[in-house]
Amino acid sequence: MSIARFRFAAIFLAFLSFAAPAQAQSDETLLLKNVQILHLDREEPTVDQAMSILIEDGRITSITPVEQTNEVGIATVIDGHGRFVMAGLTDMHVHIWDQSSLGAYLASGVTTVRNASGLPFHLRIADQIERGEIVGPRLMTTGPILNSPGPNAQINHEMVSTAEEARHAVRRQYETGFRRLKVYSNLTSEAYEAILDEAGQLGMTVMGHTPEGIREPGMPNDIPFEIGFSHILEGGFVTIEHVESIVWHGLRDRYDEDAGRELARQIAAAQVPVDPTLLAFYNLLRVAETQGGYLNREGTEMLNPLLVAQSQAEYERWSGENIPRNRAAFEFYKRMTQILSEEGVLIVAGSDAGIFTNVPGVSLIEELELLEQAGLNRKHVLRAATINAAVALDEEDTAGRVAQGYRADLILVENDPLADLCALRSVSAVVAGGRYLDRVELDRLIEKAAMHDLQRTERNLVEAFEAQGLDASILQP
Repeated sequence: MSIARFRFAAIFLAFLSFAAPAQAQSDETLLLKNVQILHLDREEPTVDQAMSILIEDGRITSITPVEQTNEVGIATVIDGHGRFVMAGLTDMHVHIWDQSSLGAYLASGVTTVRNASGLPFHLRIADQIERGEIVGPRLMTTGPILNSPGPNAQINHEMVSTAEEARHAVRRQYETGFRRLKVYSNLTSEAYEAILDEAGQLGMTVMGHTPEGIREPGMPNDIPFEIGFSHILEGGFVTIEHVESIVWHGLRDRYDEDAGRELARQIAAAQVPVDPTLLAFYNLLRVAETQGGYLNREGTEMLNPLLVAQSQAEYERWSGENIPRNRAAFEFYKRMTQILSEEGVLIVAGSDAGIFTNVPGVSLIEELELLEQAGLNRKHVLRAATINAAVALDEEDTAGRVAQGYRADLILVENDPLADLCALRSVSAVVAGGRYLDRVELDRLIEKAAMHDLQRTERNLVEAFEAQGLDASILQP
């Protein structure tokens, strides 16, 4: 697939840490009054007007009409002035290299992120966020990416080829504290089967690129991959990442709508959710179309200078890429995404933020806009980043909705996102795990996200390499 053809640097983002005070702490009682609640969990979305939401210990404890609201004994009361409230957004595919980028996600209404390339420090900051010690979206993470040597191998992947190596890597990740695995396209059949078996024994989940087996000359156009796509659908993936994976592996890189629809039906029957990450390829296309100018757009100051320096070869390549060919590819990726949705595949939203040109936070809004361009109606687009994500993560009873007993992860916006997705580009405030952050505070977090601490990122990476028994000196530029 297209994304898997690129090699990204192993030295990535570093940011200044923060533990910012907020208007309401997560352990305080918070009342949001005079708001309009957008409910996406009903058969057709509805808006309840003039409502109040009571939040205690990070959970929604009651939702009542304003005229029935009792404010006595409540620590913090926020008047929403008729703003719209909806469930906070979940970005199902990010790459976080230091904790300060977390604020950029919150500033765009992203209250949960799933990190797709885990390092030990992710486990620590996830606990700190949950305890309220630092400000950030709820953080889920896989362990280090499991891959085998081959054309898509990257320096930050944990390499395994044999069953023994694969089982050892899975157990090591489990003992470190990871409970989610990410697999990649080069995995040998032997290693892949061992990963699935060991994960099943340990109760770990699996997501990622679709493993292909050993790449032989002529694949995929002339001969099929060693691991068939239908076999992947039997693996119990939480999500398949990237629509390019489906086109490259499942369709053998053919832009065939009829074959795509049949494949979509198979994916739907297997009940495997798909995370298209359209933005990942779109941003590459925009670099080509602007001959590199897109690399300097607003927001890219939040990308680590080390990442930028290490990615110069890729930047130069894409600045001169064939525009018509890649534009045609992107159009088919959008069409395939629409077909997947039409055939009943559960679509979730991930931005692949933190790599190449994908800016933390706002990239998820851009991904949602691309899903709409692909032909998904606005209801399904908004569900992709809320309810659908909760279903895929087996959290539909606790997250992704504005309802009593659910996590208090909410965003406040001026206008109705059902009427115009642009409303998500003007987040007024965020409630993250019961902690209220107004626009002033969110803007401050964006400023922090552009402040880079390269030494801390190096420590994060060295720790990860040493945990795998690797020589960290290869990280030196």
